[in-house]
Amino acid sequence: MKTRAQTLVTRPQLSLTDGAFVLKGDLLIGTIDQLNTTQGLAQEIDLSRVGQFDTAGAWTVVKLERRLQKAGLSPQIVGASPLQHDLLDTLRRNMPTDDDISVTPLTVADRLEQLGRKTVAALREILAIIGFLGQVVATIVSLFRRPARVRWTAIVHHMQHVGLNAVPIVSLMAFLIGVVLAFQGAAQLRQFGAEVFVVDLIAISVLRELGILLTAIIVAGRSGSAFTAAIGSMKMREEIDAMRTLGLDPVEVLVAPRVIALILMLPVLGVIANFSGLIGGALMSWIELGVSPGVFQSRLVSNTGVWHFGVGLIKAPFFALIIGIVGCYEGLQVKGNAESLGHLTSISVVLSIFLVITADALFSIFFAILGV
Repeated sequence: MKTRAQTLVTRPQLSLTDGAFVLKGDLLIGTIDQLNTTQGLAQEIDLSRVGQFDTAGAWTVVKLERRLQKAGLSPQIVGASPLQHDLLDTLRRNMPTDDDISVTPLTVADRLEQLGRKTVAALREILAIIGFLGQVVATIVSLFRRPARVRWTAIVHHMQHVGLNAVPIVSLMAFLIGVVLAFQGAAQLRQFGAEVFVVDLIAISVLRELGILLTAIIVAGRSGSAFTAAIGSMKMREEIDAMRTLGLDPVEVLVAPRVIALILMLPVLGVIANFSGLIGGALMSWIELGVSPGVFQSRLVSNTGVWHFGVGLIKAPFFALIIGIVGCYEGLQVKGNAESLGHLTSISVVLSIFLVITADALFSIFFAILGV
């Protein structure tokens, strides 16, 4: 059974009669989708037969008026009540024009301005991270001057999370890298009858570069993002503000244990990755080239200097410091919403990997100059 309000609502109609658009019925948000469309041009829009009228109806009238204006006409709205005129005037003032919503193409100057702003923002970010690095290093030095303030329980906890729990994925990654190096090296060296040199290729690549570099990248994606997420969640819940209220330094309580754990564990993970990579390379060399494990071991010991192994270990603490500083810094920049947390976690991973690869390139140049 229909109610009285439903009975009074009539279907809207639009017709072109005697050079004027005539609107009939109720122009409401619930009925406007039933309005028939009529093409053509007219100098008047007649609202004298319109019943109920709301913002959706006013939007339809203004849209029709603007279509006629684009065609070069000056349409007049007739038959509207004072309240309808007021609603139409309000909508005209607030409804954006096509010019307002059009996308202006960027000029060369606009693109240069965007590049300049992004460059300045990146430089400020780098300076802020360098300042945070100094603060963390100063805090760690002060802690070891007063060993009673060192949070050994937190350090051991993070060593387990960063180091022990990462051993399976790091070992598997390094093993597969060794397999790939041996397989690809064998395919190339077999053409020159120099299959035995695959041992040198694997040893130098894994011990000097790939072992520690790929380990650092995995740790950056695994532990660096976890640092950002954990500290960022505490920032969202205002736990860090509560720490400061209680007189606790968040850098000493949250950042220093994580950074110390990374510095201690990344060299260990690097050693594990080196051995796994060598085992994978030896296995594939035996299968693909017939280089027995004994021959592989003897050539590895005789032709691979200890400095190839040392170079990788020298890089490890610096990579760990980069990952820890960036992960904790981005976590402390999180605002009070989940979108900020996700965005800064992504930035933390990308920035850590970028800085680790950049540092590896600088180390390569440095050791090449020294002839190591």
